[in-house]
Amino acid sequence: DAESGRVLAANNADQVVHPASLTKIMTLYMAFDALKRNQLSLQQPIRVSAHASAMLPSKLGLRPGDTLTTEQAVLALVTKSANDAAVALAEAVGGSLDNFVAMMNRQAQAWGLKNTQFKNVTGLTEAGHQSTPRDMAYIAGKIIVDHPTFYPYYSVRQFTYNKIKQDNRNMLLGRDPSVDGMKTGYTEA
Repeated sequence: DAESGRVLAANNADQVVHPASLTKIMTLYMAFDALKRNQLSLQQPIRVSAHASAMLPSKLGLRPGDTLTTEQAVLALVTKSANDAAVALAEAVGGSLDNFVAMMNRQAQAWGLKNTQFKNVTGLTEAGHQSTPRDMAYIAGKIIVDHPTFYPYYSVRQFTYNKIKQDNRNMLLGRDPSVDGMKTGYTEA
């Protein structure tokens, strides 16, 4: 339960695992914090760097110099899990990718998440990039409690960018009315 912190069910909750695209839960938490502090706005254009545009495999097809709004980047993360948009958003919030990852780790440490260490904002496999199901659930709960205004984005089933419809990868949305999203993730790791 996000508000009480009570665990409703658990299985291997403290097993250290590679979080894959669940990493983007923290990426978005940090972006929502920046929005809440008025560091950026939903309609603010974000410039896409060459590094961001080169991100694989999941992407919107952003090119260096393209722009998208903060809101489009958020929607790209919650629906398509777009790595190019994740990096562009992180660079906009943190000034640099390295600084943003450091911000993610400082926040995880401030929460006392001892088994979580971020090395990137996308969840791509990287040595030392790790978390636990309990820690990821904690971060998800923090979004619900700290950012209720932005939480409804996780229920979006589809959005259109550059005239292309992007379906949410969470196949449970729409199948069960009690499911409101959050994130899916997969890597070979």
